[in-house]
Amino acid sequence: MSAIADRKQIRRALLSVTDKTGLVGFAQTLASLGVELVSTGGTARTLREAGLPVKDISELTGFPEMLDGRVKTLHPKVHGGLLYIRGKADHEAAVAEHGILPIDMVVVNLYAFEKTASQPNVPFGHLIENIDIGGPSMVRSAAKNFSDVAIVTSSSDYPAIAEELQSNQGALSRATRWKLAKQAFSTTAAYDTAIANALDQIAEAPAPESPAVRSLEDLPKTLRINLPQAMPLRYGENPHQRAALYADGSGLGVANARQLQGKELSYNNLVDLEACWALAEEFSQPFVAIIKHTNPCGAATGATVLEAYEKALAADPISAFGGVIGINRPVDADAAAAIAKLFVEAIAAPAFTPEALAIFAAKKNLRLVAIQGEVHSASPQPVVKQVSGGLLLQDADTSAITESDLKIVTLRPPTPEETSNLLFAWRISKHVKSNAIVYARDGQTLGIGAGQMSRVDAARFGAMKAVLPLAGCVAASDAFFPFPDGLETVVEAGATAIIQPGGSVKDPEVIAAADRLGVAMAFTGFRHFRH
Repeated sequence: MSAIADRKQIRRALLSVTDKTGLVGFAQTLASLGVELVSTGGTARTLREAGLPVKDISELTGFPEMLDGRVKTLHPKVHGGLLYIRGKADHEAAVAEHGILPIDMVVVNLYAFEKTASQPNVPFGHLIENIDIGGPSMVRSAAKNFSDVAIVTSSSDYPAIAEELQSNQGALSRATRWKLAKQAFSTTAAYDTAIANALDQIAEAPAPESPAVRSLEDLPKTLRINLPQAMPLRYGENPHQRAALYADGSGLGVANARQLQGKELSYNNLVDLEACWALAEEFSQPFVAIIKHTNPCGAATGATVLEAYEKALAADPISAFGGVIGINRPVDADAAAAIAKLFVEAIAAPAFTPEALAIFAAKKNLRLVAIQGEVHSASPQPVVKQVSGGLLLQDADTSAITESDLKIVTLRPPTPEETSNLLFAWRISKHVKSNAIVYARDGQTLGIGAGQMSRVDAARFGAMKAVLPLAGCVAASDAFFPFPDGLETVVEAGATAIIQPGGSVKDPEVIAAADRLGVAMAFTGFRHFRH
């Protein structure tokens, strides 16, 4: 089939959109090419106010819009005009017999169901009313018959379609119609997924005027994931693995972050950025985490971003080389000048001042990533992992403790300074791969033992990694000490206070060892395994 032969002339277009961004300009292009415009409700009104000639849908169907707009496009003269195969004799005869006119293009976007569902205490009746019926039906009909019909579901496609129509005297290629059809089916799939996911969380159907209370107590009975590809990646963890990033479009989090400069983000960069941003979200005061292979090698709080960075770097300057940095405050010039001295793969922060950007501009390969929204603003998403034959889903680990939650189990209680350090170390331990031991003091990690098969080895490795003195520090263990030897190891390294979940059958022996060594120990009552 030649390029000219596969083009289809657009003579009649049906426009019915909720989001009217770019609508008038696109419709003006269609009208200038002699396309007859047919429209519904508010869309028709918008076009008329712009001075465009528009035929109401009721003129096409011979049937009025009714039931508060619920029924306007659900009609044989709409779907017949979309679905009949041009040139097929029996189809041509049928539409001629019933006076059905061809519709060559549909421009539709759907009721904003997700936006409605996200509103707190939205009335149940209003939620249900925002389930679009006619829109998805037209989208599917037009997309199924893409050989003859163009379906446009996104305003971002208007400029390219307008340009092609103008270049080809009002015709669109088969390749374009096929591309639009695939996008259309993705749109309806995502829309249905959003509806099913929202309604799954409403246990009982309340009265229309009552709030649509969504229960988050139960995990979904069916896991529906429908995310568009945000960008392809050069490769995965290793060059022989394919990879791509998929984003939920919320504008929040690492997947929706804005890259300000540097080389393209890699798979490993994104995984490390997620690790450092999740850790940065734990703290309200200025905080910096330096991540290598998803584990923090240095993390610290400070009065300023610069102070926090200098403390984090001092914890393990060798491992920090080539790391990824997460910061929970806008990066200023002072911090940028210090960070620029180190080879870093990427930096994630809420923002960068113009002065900081000017400093980093000299390091053209350095990836700067701005994550939209304030820290703590995004609701924690469930954690999904793939296993052969399926997926695992769990709640995000949002557990946190305060001083009042601690159970002091030793004869000597921790001092106020030790308590503050214990709570800091405990937060860090949540983000270290198990088995994990974290040594810390004064809002600064000193040594981290991560991903070890033995908790004693984790304690030894964390102490071995320390470049700053450990005497008088505290230690956090992400899970209980199964025997006294782990506790004895951290005390030998210099820890004077320990925080751990407790819950081992050997707890009495571990507590006795702590009392014998004169150290303080607090139980949290829950663990922070991270696999």
